[in-house]
Amino acid sequence: MMRTIKNIVTAIVPASVLQPALSAYHLALAWLGASVYGHPSRRLVLIGVTGTKGKTTVTEMLSAIFEEAGQKTALLNSIRLKVAGITRSNTGRSMPGRLFIQRFLDQAVRANCTVAIVEMTSEGARQHRHRFLEMDALVFTNLAPEHIESHGSYAAYANAKFDIGRALARSRKRPRIMVANANDKESPRYLTLPVEHALPFSLSAQKPYTADENGGYFTFEEQRVDLKLPGIFSLENALAAATAAHALGIPVEAIARALGKIERVPGRAERIEEGQDFIVVVDYAHTPDSLQALLDAYKARRKICILGSAGGGRDTWKRPIVGRIAEESCDHVILTNDDPYDEDPQQIIEDIAHGMTHRPEIVPDRREAIRSAFLKALPGDAVLITGKGIDPIMGPHGAKIPWNDADVAREELKALEKKQRI
Repeated sequence: MMRTIKNIVTAIVPASVLQPALSAYHLALAWLGASVYGHPSRRLVLIGVTGTKGKTTVTEMLSAIFEEAGQKTALLNSIRLKVAGITRSNTGRSMPGRLFIQRFLDQAVRANCTVAIVEMTSEGARQHRHRFLEMDALVFTNLAPEHIESHGSYAAYANAKFDIGRALARSRKRPRIMVANANDKESPRYLTLPVEHALPFSLSAQKPYTADENGGYFTFEEQRVDLKLPGIFSLENALAAATAAHALGIPVEAIARALGKIERVPGRAERIEEGQDFIVVVDYAHTPDSLQALLDAYKARRKICILGSAGGGRDTWKRPIVGRIAEESCDHVILTNDDPYDEDPQQIIEDIAHGMTHRPEIVPDRREAIRSAFLKALPGDAVLITGKGIDPIMGPHGAKIPWNDADVAREELKALEKKQRI
């Protein structure tokens, strides 16, 4: 219903009138929320995390670090909302709008939290959801093309992200800390913001380091930091979190302890174990860069890849690219449905297949695709289920069918084990 109303309004009202009006409306809501709740961000250490990839994992790592150091934290990301010891699901809503964020921060203050960590998105910035949030620190992980249709261009997308950096520069807090990935081409914009501390991070400066499918380690302030999470990308996320936490006064020893204790981040390179003799991994990877990073982490194994990394109505340019990457790095590819929204799901699958030189296996039903992959898996193989992570719904034309890749994978593994016993 809401999608229909939006489409009608968009068709009737000229963009030159609609966009400024919507911008003013969202800005007014942001101001109202901050005013109603008495600007709660001023009474917390507020850390924002933005970028194309790694936001959720970095926020989880930061929360773990500050808790290890004895502080009470509040956390808002695309997986969950946590205030002190109370957690509830927040899947599918990276940066909620309206009065939600200010109410969340007010709850954090009332629960005697000292630190709040918030995932911040370009779509949220377009709607001024980051406004009137007084940040102490901002972490920029990386930038890769995404949401291009929504923003109109890569430059517009990059500028929307960077407006979150401008919000840090406007913050009344002192000192303000900007942490940015030195290996990303957009980092100079962030590192030249007028703040007290601009801190680049790069694994190349943290040698020795190593990473594989079982985890890895890097050196930070002469301290070895061990991780149980796979791949180079996990080391980079951990280094981003470590850099920000250390700048905010957390001892290196507490940082290393906290990061070493993290065994999983739901839906982010998450291992699914039900006693099977092959590896099953559920990951949110839905951009070419993130898909390639995941596949590289399991390069030593024969890989069966379930690919549906292309939601309908967005980023159509990437579909043949992710198809090519999967074909080059996987031993067997199964294309399946993801979130078609108002598009024909078969057309999305064909767009992905267009980037491949050989016709892949196509199983539109996502559960059947997962089942097919498990039946093909040999001992020691890696089955990689990508695109949705633990996104809780799936369905065409606005339908909200309950779904969770991790749960479905567990169900199908149990069914397979039961079948093999008979």
